[in-house]
Amino acid sequence: MIRVPLFSRLKRKRIRLFFVFIFTSFLISAGLASAGILVAPTSVVLTEKDRTGRMTIQNPTDKPKEVSVNFAFGIPESDSLGNVTVVMTDSAAAIHPRSAINWVKAFPRRVVLAPGATQVVRFVANPPDSLSDGEYWCRIMVRSQESQANLPAATDKDKITTQLNMVMQTAIVLKYRKGNLLAKLEITDKYVEETDTTVSLIVDLANRGNVSYVGRLICRLLDADKKEIAFRNLDFAVYDDLKRRITLAKTHATNRRPYEFNVTISTDGRNDLPPEDVIPGNRIEFTQTVH
Repeated sequence: MIRVPLFSRLKRKRIRLFFVFIFTSFLISAGLASAGILVAPTSVVLTEKDRTGRMTIQNPTDKPKEVSVNFAFGIPESDSLGNVTVVMTDSAAAIHPRSAINWVKAFPRRVVLAPGATQVVRFVANPPDSLSDGEYWCRIMVRSQESQANLPAATDKDKITTQLNMVMQTAIVLKYRKGNLLAKLEITDKYVEETDTTVSLIVDLANRGNVSYVGRLICRLLDADKKEIAFRNLDFAVYDDLKRRITLAKTHATNRRPYEFNVTISTDGRNDLPPEDVIPGNRIEFTQTVH
């Protein structure tokens, strides 16, 4: 889930968001409660055998909420430092070859929810006949209109008020799958950067399959005595090629060198996601020495 505060008079074609790697029902319930609505499930998966799906929107507040459902495209992208973001766009000029944005529809797309009301939104995929095997993606953009507030002017003489319409926007991933599916990841490069207090492993990941590789990265930093200095467990997803930075703290200056990173990457253990959202893929294990 990705949540973005917007103002109704501010229109952006491209919205840069920090990518959130953990998609849980708790986050959706807790996060969207502040926006005035609840949305479930955390992801929608359609297939060539069942091209329909559904999402439930609930208004738990005591005020009516205007809700709209649209689509955008956005996948994790990285910069040269290994920092990951998601860029959301609805521009036809920026469509990815794996985008489903042009042939997925939502019904209804706009609704007013009374206090305590629930609305089921249905999704239908109508892909082109020439679609090759694999996975196709888009983001379901759910916008909730907040209550309005009138702000008084600086002086009574001017008698000017400004109306602010707060809108909260949430992005939920939608995937369409066809034919033979392959989740395969390859490491094309890896190197280490070190400071006085941290050690970073930078890994170049190449998606060699035809679906998103959704998995977990476990990283341990050990000293020369095989004593664990630091540990990190990351949930992540690779759609296209991705550079990923893992930074660990050097907690004890007395640890003997050389250090080493022990890394395991797999699609196992993603209990935060529905089983149908994870396609089993290859397992990668390697060690990187830090001299």
